[in-house]
Amino acid sequence: MVAVLDRVVAPDHAAARRALREQISRLEREWSALERPPGAAQATARPGHARLLGVGELERARDALTARLAHARALQAQRGATQEAARVRLERMLLEPGRHRFEQVPASALGEGGCGVYAVRPRLGLIGMLMGWWQVKLSSGCPLPG
Repeated sequence: MVAVLDRVVAPDHAAARRALREQISRLEREWSALERPPGAAQATARPGHARLLGVGELERARDALTARLAHARALQAQRGATQEAARVRLERMLLEPGRHRFEQVPASALGEGGCGVYAVRPRLGLIGMLMGWWQVKLSSGCPLPG
C-alpha cells in the first residue's frame, strides 16, 4: 500500500522569521546597553529600500550581531582589567609613596576623563628628596593650547 500526499507541507518561514527577529531585537538591546569607548564600531544602517528579509538574511544578521557583541564584551572586560590594575597601582603609590618614586598613573588609565596624571613627587623639591618626603600629586589636567 502506497500513501499519497495530496499537498506538500511548506516549512513555517513566518515563525522562523519571527523567532530570528526576536533574537536580533534582544541582541540589539544588549549591544546598546554596553558601555563602549568612542572609537568602538557602531551599528550602521544599510542603504536601500524597505523589504522583508528572508530566513537566511536574518540568520546572517543575527550571527554578525552576535560576533560584534562578543567582541565588544571582550574589549570591555579587557578595559576593566586594565583599569583595575591601574587602580591597584595607584593605591600602592598612595600607601607607600617612598617606594614608588617618580611613578605616574594617568587618570585615563583609571577610566576617569581628562588629562590628569597621578605622580609621586618629592615634597619641597630637592630637600624633600634628600629627606625622603614623598607625596602623590594629581596634575592640574590638560595643557593649555599653544
